Amino acid sequence: VQLVESGGKLVQAGGSLRLSCAASGRTFSTYAMGWFRQAPGKEREFVAAINWNGGSIYYADSVKGRSTISRDNAKNTVYLQIGSLKPDDTAVYYCAASLRLWEVPQREYEYNYWGQGTQVTVSS
Repeated sequence: VQLVESGGKLVQAGGSLRLSCAASGRTFSTYAMGWFRQAPGKEREFVAAINWNGGSIYYADSVKGRSTISRDNAKNTVYLQIGSLKPDDTAVYYCAASLRLWEVPQREYEYNYWGQGTQVTVSS
């Protein structure tokens, strides 16, 4: 499956944005989907995950309460909405697909496919 992220941009602190990840190839609904991010000089970290039908969702503590992950299997797209953005949210955001379709994987090795990433920059 091929994954292409979009929606990254420069935003002011306190603002919000919605990232999208469009999938092509194998049937989208056979994957759990996740979002990760990597800030400059830091390791890539888990942000959120959603299982194949949206029935299970998990968020990292760093975004819990101000983020929403969702998916539209008819459009082969997964979304990540983040509000109350902080400078610490500045990172390249990646979406990933996992064959563990019933789960909400939180570790990189649990994912089989990755997108190229989209840059989010939050100014103070």
